[in-house]
Amino acid sequence: MIYYYGYDMIGWILVGIGAIITIAADAYVNSSYRKYKRVKTNQELTGCEVARKILDANGLNDVYVVETSGVLSDHYDPKRKTVRLSKDIFHGTSIASVSVAAHEVGHALQDKTGYTFMKVRSFLVPFTNFGSKFGYVALFIGLIFGIMDFAWAGIGLLLLIVLFQLVTLPVEFNASFRAEMQLDKLGILDKGEQAASKKMLRAAAYTYVASLVTTILEILRLLLIVMARGRDD
Repeated sequence: MIYYYGYDMIGWILVGIGAIITIAADAYVNSSYRKYKRVKTNQELTGCEVARKILDANGLNDVYVVETSGVLSDHYDPKRKTVRLSKDIFHGTSIASVSVAAHEVGHALQDKTGYTFMKVRSFLVPFTNFGSKFGYVALFIGLIFGIMDFAWAGIGLLLLIVLFQLVTLPVEFNASFRAEMQLDKLGILDKGEQAASKKMLRAAAYTYVASLVTTILEILRLLLIVMARGRDD
């Protein structure tokens, strides 16, 4: 029991650290987005126009650019070959709108070239969904009924989430790098605007790093609980 209380205290400390990291990352990206959302580009191209320009310049005329609901819900759909941009990004002419649009097109460029990490991430999706759905179930059953094999299996399934998030990092950083290259190559942004765009994209990338660290801390907390339960048994 002493082991349990010691591990429990450490576990809650890990939860606190994870919460602080998540809140800080969200605050950083939101403040950066709000800041650069107010800064209009000299060419005043909308996010939709920028996305279309980059796609056409790279021979991706068959990829659609459509408006989607939500705020910062922008993403690239590889199955339907569609870049989906939220209202503010689709119609906006700010540094933020152009940067986010170019980033999502960066994923389309990865798809075109068969970027390895993007393929791996796509391969991991069903396994990660399975792990996130049944990992906690197995862990709960194992701890409640004292079936430690189930608990350890749950930890193993949850580690799939970590693997997925780890693979996501190079995918997101590379998409931003491709976006920066295209914005420069096609002369969409001038030098000063490019510097601002890099800051915007860097802030967005940090949220993925924060998510990975937070998930690792959460699994460490659960691991401590399983270890403590195992000692008590």
